Amino acid sequence: MSQAIYTRPTKSAAPAVPPLLQPQPQIAPVVPPAHVVNLMTREGSAAFGARWRGKEAKLVECPSLSDSMAEFPSTYDVEPHAELVGFDDSAWKEIAADDLGARRGGGMVSFYWYRATLTIPADVGGFATAGTKAVFTVNVDDYAEVWVNGVLPRAAGRPSPAAIQGFNMPNRLVLGEPVVQPGDRFEIAVFAINGPISAAPANFLWFREAKVEFYK
Repeated sequence: MSQAIYTRPTKSAAPAVPPLLQPQPQIAPVVPPAHVVNLMTREGSAAFGARWRGKEAKLVECPSLSDSMAEFPSTYDVEPHAELVGFDDSAWKEIAADDLGARRGGGMVSFYWYRATLTIPADVGGFATAGTKAVFTVNVDDYAEVWVNGVLPRAAGRPSPAAIQGFNMPNRLVLGEPVVQPGDRFEIAVFAINGPISAAPANFLWFREAKVEFYK
């Protein structure tokens, strides 16, 4: 897969679709799942062929948008932009699935990328996946934004499961449209954020949970 290239904006621009008219992201079921796979075990991640990699993200100073007020000559962006489909993370440190709970980052105002590709197996733990609804659930201490195949599912004023849900709350994203089939691939990029940012904690970044839930 060819790597997408991030282009930093240089001028303010309205979104292609007004935020209030964005389609509602799929909402995960709230009933008990038929089957759950814990991705924070080696066996669980291996079932999806997932190899986790991670790298610290940093804020970097860059030129402000050209039509910003004169008093703001510069602004900030995140590097790297690892949400891109096909992003080359081959040089990143590999993280064992059972090490996703380790404390990462330097604490205070801190950011970290986790990436993996999940491939839906035909059978996992004796459960047939074809035609089921699959939900990727991750709970990051403290906040997370979750990209799936280069998309951050969100809509203004409505539940947006990929965006920050709240302090130490899970993000639950429906994979597939609306069901999955064996062989479906989902490139996952989790942007972990230490927070609250304005009350920078003496703490670190880690996964509290990561799993795939299946619903019939």
